[in-house]
Amino acid sequence: MEKTVDAVESIAQRWPVTVRPAGESSDDSRLVDAARGGDRAAFGRLYERYARMVHGILLARVPLAEVDDLVQEVFLLAMRRLHTLRDAAAFGGWLAAITRNRARDFFRRAPDLEELTEEMAAKNQEEAEARLVLAMIGQLSEAYRETLILRLVEGMTGPEIAARTGLTPGSVRVNLHRGMEQLRERLGKVNNP
Repeated sequence: MEKTVDAVESIAQRWPVTVRPAGESSDDSRLVDAARGGDRAAFGRLYERYARMVHGILLARVPLAEVDDLVQEVFLLAMRRLHTLRDAAAFGGWLAAITRNRARDFFRRAPDLEELTEEMAAKNQEEAEARLVLAMIGQLSEAYRETLILRLVEGMTGPEIAARTGLTPGSVRVNLHRGMEQLRERLGKVNNP
């Protein structure tokens, strides 16, 4: 398990989202209202708070090479559609829904991708292990996949995941617990065929 966590942390270090630590979400409504009024600095603060969540949701759904560009697309789309958000306090859940929809749209438009070959994986064993772990996480149900990526790769805490995605803290705990159990089981099968 330690090797698994190291592999996932390796991905987080190779493709970091460079933002300041997430602040309290209590004033999201104020920031949303200011951003609606054209305050770009307020929207920048929302970006700082939610970039890791968006990155993690995308990482759980699309190829790694596409994630950074899609993060930017999600925020541009959110900025253009901010006026459609009914409840400013629901910004996190609304942004998570936009992110999930953008990931689905990616696959509607994306060409077929080439599968990773053993020869390519041999070039960088650490990256290959991290990709294997991500692939294993990718086989889990959507709820488990998303919360595990947000926790293991993005480094978000359970309460932070709940606050950002609109899930209840209990749901996040259950998803993390069950997701880790399933991931350990799958990794055990790979390590001990």
